[in-house]
Amino acid sequence: MRIGIDLGGTKIEGVALAADGRELQRRRIASPQGNYDASLSAIAALVNALERDTDERGTVGIGIPGTVSPATGLIKNANSTWLIGKPLAEDLSRALARPVRLANDANCFALSEATDGAGAGASVVFGVIIGTGTGGGVVVDGRVIAGANAIAGEWGHNPLPSPRDEERPGPACYCGRSGCIETFLSGPALGRDYAAGDGPTITAAEVAARAAAGDPRALAALARYEERFARAIAGVINVLDPDVIVLGGGLSNIDRLYANVPALWSPYVFSDCVDTRLVRAAHGDASGVRGAAWLWPLQAP
Repeated sequence: MRIGIDLGGTKIEGVALAADGRELQRRRIASPQGNYDASLSAIAALVNALERDTDERGTVGIGIPGTVSPATGLIKNANSTWLIGKPLAEDLSRALARPVRLANDANCFALSEATDGAGAGASVVFGVIIGTGTGGGVVVDGRVIAGANAIAGEWGHNPLPSPRDEERPGPACYCGRSGCIETFLSGPALGRDYAAGDGPTITAAEVAARAAAGDPRALAALARYEERFARAIAGVINVLDPDVIVLGGGLSNIDRLYANVPALWSPYVFSDCVDTRLVRAAHGDASGVRGAAWLWPLQAP
């Protein structure tokens, strides 16, 4: 049995999977805010509960909103800031009396979809989470590519390609730079673009709903979003040349993206044709926690 844990900022979700990927049990609890020790205890309690539910002992994989530094073994780049600088893998291994595997939550999402989701059977899968932020993960032949610096797939913190005059220098990003892809393609970014400094900012879901109802302002905001998305993802295609790009996160529910973005990306891709497919995640919100479980191969002890 494999156990996957998705450590989020507001909730911690756990799932137990059988060898064939069937879901045996699922639990969700609130995530302790700002408290590292309480987070450790909550994860350990969740794993123990899943094992009591199934009467089996499992391997444990954990998706985190950050990554483990190859240099120090400590957590870095986490928006749950109380994890930063902590030896999370070591502490959890001690608490659970077994080895654990940690990976960035976007990598877990990509692994889930590459294993038995929308990217199943594809050699190269790029998973994109577009929601509060903009993250990405790379899976090649069923294996997550973390990279030498543990930042593979972090396309959201590259500059938006081919910026228009009105897009320079771009919005400020929390990473300290300006004009990052995330500042144009996240959900809050779409809401800000719709407002354009005139009136209150609305959510990305509200923009999509207004566009579906024919609101010209919302339609224009979505059209800008799609064109920017096409430019941004074309850079990934040029470097990685994936078979499949799988979308997850709140904005992945905007149906028109799947036809409109591929129709716009060809001028920015260095090829006479583009066979890469843009598809919606098969497992939806459950993909990240499933991918955490898949961090362990079947033969793992």
